[in-house]
Amino acid sequence: MQRAEEATYAEFERLKRELIEPSLSRHEGRLIKTTGDGALAEFASPSAAVRCAVEIQESIASGRSSLKLRMGVNLGEVIVAADGDLFGDGINIAVRLEGVADPGGILISEKVYSEVEGKLDVGFEDRGEQQLKNIAKPVRAFAVRAKSFSALSDRPSAAPPLPDKPSIAVLPFQNMSGDPEQEYFADGMVEEIITALSPIRWLFVIARNSSFTYKGHAVDVKQAGRELGVRYVLEGSVRKAGNRMRITGQLIDAISGAHLWADHFDGTLEDVFELQDRVAVSVAGIIEPALQGAEMRWSAQQRPTDDLTAYDLYLRALAPIRSGEVSRESYVKALDLLNQAIKRDSCYAPALALAGSCRSSLDVAGWVDDASANRDEALRLTRRALAAARDDPNVLANGAYVLAYFGEDIVASIALIDRSLELNPSFAVGWWRSGWLRLWVGQLDRAIEDFETGLRLSPRVRMHDPFLGIGVGRFFARHLDEARTMLLRSLQENPNWVPTYRFLASCYAQMGRLDEAREIIERLRTLTDVVVPRATHWRIACAIRRSPPAWPGPP
Repeated sequence: MQRAEEATYAEFERLKRELIEPSLSRHEGRLIKTTGDGALAEFASPSAAVRCAVEIQESIASGRSSLKLRMGVNLGEVIVAADGDLFGDGINIAVRLEGVADPGGILISEKVYSEVEGKLDVGFEDRGEQQLKNIAKPVRAFAVRAKSFSALSDRPSAAPPLPDKPSIAVLPFQNMSGDPEQEYFADGMVEEIITALSPIRWLFVIARNSSFTYKGHAVDVKQAGRELGVRYVLEGSVRKAGNRMRITGQLIDAISGAHLWADHFDGTLEDVFELQDRVAVSVAGIIEPALQGAEMRWSAQQRPTDDLTAYDLYLRALAPIRSGEVSRESYVKALDLLNQAIKRDSCYAPALALAGSCRSSLDVAGWVDDASANRDEALRLTRRALAAARDDPNVLANGAYVLAYFGEDIVASIALIDRSLELNPSFAVGWWRSGWLRLWVGQLDRAIEDFETGLRLSPRVRMHDPFLGIGVGRFFARHLDEARTMLLRSLQENPNWVPTYRFLASCYAQMGRLDEAREIIERLRTLTDVVVPRATHWRIACAIRRSPPAWPGPP
């Protein structure tokens, strides 16, 4: 789309007309709907679905198109709407499998595999259990191997180039405690180690959002290095038993596969912050022997709290938010845990800042009953966080965003976000926060650049925010096709995020695609708790269509 937008769109439409729809007809498939750059179909049997998918991929691989498609196939119960549309986990799993399939490849669920094995003239590769977004249990997946398109499936997808300085990804640590409830604690250890490494200016550190896409998978370190565009990978484990804990780690050269360093660190829960620092210092020292101790800003003396229970509550609140499970319930639950943490330590800056950020997210989605009271509380928490923060990049970024969102001094907020990124140039979420602030002052090119910088730091991002931001920037720059593409991508990552639907409806209305705008508005009405008359959302989109959109300024 970026290189040849019109030609790409025309080619995909040709594929649907000349290849996909005829193949569906031959295999008794029914096209349910198209979704911008994708399509959803149902079949009478798993065998028919896989045969159809193989036929389409082989036709494309034989030279009938320059595009590569991903396909996901699942077997499961669905809900059939009055208009024939399909809903349910059976559909969601197929969509998520498509998202992690190889370019030009087909990925099927274990349910489909058990039905088609031995019945088709194709091979299968076990890809193991996949932790799919918004799907509670891991799904075991198999890649289809068939004749001409198999070679395409074997090729790694396009990888970002290595940065011009040492680069590292910290993969999720294994929870060795034997208690699934301690998973959040192991994740918190990784989060803190990434935080400790990120401020080192000569080191490029991948954001945890991308690192954690490998959680629960058997990881090929070389492949992870290629996909993330890094030279080094740190992996390890955490064992917590009573008051004792052990952190183990090993540093691997992702290009050669060589093990560069391995060690373990034992201590009590009271030593947890010191243990995290020791891991980070050891890793940095191996990568760059000339490391100066002064570069490790995140020392034990600067820890934001000495209350381990407050710290534990903060980690519990952070887990659902960072997992991408964005919903009203997840934010309300996080706020409850954060309020408990703040009650124990009233100056715990990260907890205060995160609580303010949760309240801004609830507001932007329309999930608050008393908007004025919510705004006042968000600002109060944020100001307390900034007063206690010292130079914590995360607190500064969250604080800048909340102040700007609720209409406070935008110039001061931009100064805060710039300070955050000066302290931690590898802070992907900070770049995305910066992108929103630049949008709100009308700096569209700079905003899109900041969102894209964050995406490079988190190339396997599973969050809607950067795609929504780029889509909004493209919308107000009048690049409507590009805006639509990014907004649809945002909905792929989070199909429940209300603001994306608002902009997508407006985008379709601007493009003159009024039926699609109406459809998006109907979906929007089902997501909002406040009962809004049917005509109101539609008048909003139509009013926008009467004149070219212009950026309205800060919210």
